[in-house]
Amino acid sequence: MSRNRQSGPPSPGGPPAPLITPGICSVTFRRLPAAEVARLAADAGLAAVEWGADVHAPPGDPDAVRTAREAAERHGLRCCSYGSYFRAVPDDPDGFAPVARAAVLLGAPRVRVWAGTEGSREATAEQRAATVAALREAARTGADHGLELGLEFHGGTLTDTVASTVRLLEEVGADNLRSYWQPPQNAPDEEALAGLAALADRVCAIHVFSWWPGNHRLPLAERAGLWGGVFGLLHERGAPLEALMEFVPGDDPAVLAREADTLRRIAARR
Repeated sequence: MSRNRQSGPPSPGGPPAPLITPGICSVTFRRLPAAEVARLAADAGLAAVEWGADVHAPPGDPDAVRTAREAAERHGLRCCSYGSYFRAVPDDPDGFAPVARAAVLLGAPRVRVWAGTEGSREATAEQRAATVAALREAARTGADHGLELGLEFHGGTLTDTVASTVRLLEEVGADNLRSYWQPPQNAPDEEALAGLAALADRVCAIHVFSWWPGNHRLPLAERAGLWGGVFGLLHERGAPLEALMEFVPGDDPAVLAREADTLRRIAARR
């Protein structure tokens, strides 16, 4: 039986809802069907899911989107976001509208989007301006559908550094556009935490994983110092958000319960 630990808002006089909601990105287990991802997440005590648009909820497959939504509902998970692969580029023939419609069907209040196809150092002024314009249009479409957008914080895009991400958010100037955060690959703990501190007021959710060095996947506990600092900063900020597990050692479903337990323990620290 699923043992989800957060089925809704607390009753009056009951304990307050946690500041940090633990969840999972469905891409953690791409090879598993949506129903199995939802069951594993709920059995591990996670409360939210970000459905990926690559396998579990493609925007052009409404049946798959409905299946993912029903799986989350059946296991008491809140769908907190739609992990799209929309790239803000000027030559996208479809634009953001199909993604927005899929997010609404999924019941997701937020869509993850990508800031172009060039890193901040490589992008020309014209490429940056085009990405800004595409994001501005996507944000308008998202607002029409009642959606928030979150920029993937990732290399090879205009969100490859905190400074470029902050600049981009200001250039777009949309109230419903914010940013995800994850530790930059190979960044020492102090550097990663300094970046989060500079971006924290603009962060809508974080992707949680333990990689070192490069993309070598470790148990989350082996970077407890980093994640303890991350959640300390987020508790100081005081705004609720989701901490979404993204990738586990060996892509092994058998370790999810252990990793989720580590996440909950570290995230609960003040």
